[in-house]
Amino acid sequence: MSLATPDLSAETRDHLDEVVARYRGRPGALLSILKEVQESQDSRYLPHPTLEYLGRAMGLPGSRVQSVATFYAFFNLEPQGKHTVCICRGTACHTRGSKELLDTLKGSLELRPGDEGEADKIALTTTDGSLTVRTVACLGQCALAPVVELDRGIHGHMSDRKLKSALARVLREGSEP
Repeated sequence: MSLATPDLSAETRDHLDEVVARYRGRPGALLSILKEVQESQDSRYLPHPTLEYLGRAMGLPGSRVQSVATFYAFFNLEPQGKHTVCICRGTACHTRGSKELLDTLKGSLELRPGDEGEADKIALTTTDGSLTVRTVACLGQCALAPVVELDRGIHGHMSDRKLKSALARVLREGSEP
């Protein structure tokens, strides 16, 4: 059976085969494979042809791979910005101003149309690809509410001013504040 996928380069297929081989037979292999493959992508996402290929390479139905990739919030099906800001939308954060933080970002950034369904499921990327704004149901840091995760760093007691300053620093310097 050929695993050839016209949308994927030979180099990409070789990389995917190597990742699958490394995790083959391990418990939770699909999650580990999807996580490593996503992190190896420049835009930190899982393109549909990649998901199809992984399913065939692992001998899994494509629907299973797709359902895992869509169930977990940390998997991205669209290209992500170079930097990511996640705003917690849990109850404690909401009551302490996370909605206002989100509204401020949405109003001050040039965001491409994207996944803007429910308040706790937003993923929007700037037109220049420098930043993705996401919401999460809870970051588990209620005592620090409102909480924002910026490039995997947790920042508590966030205000509009502090968020704008941290984002400006990250975008200017290209690293976490």
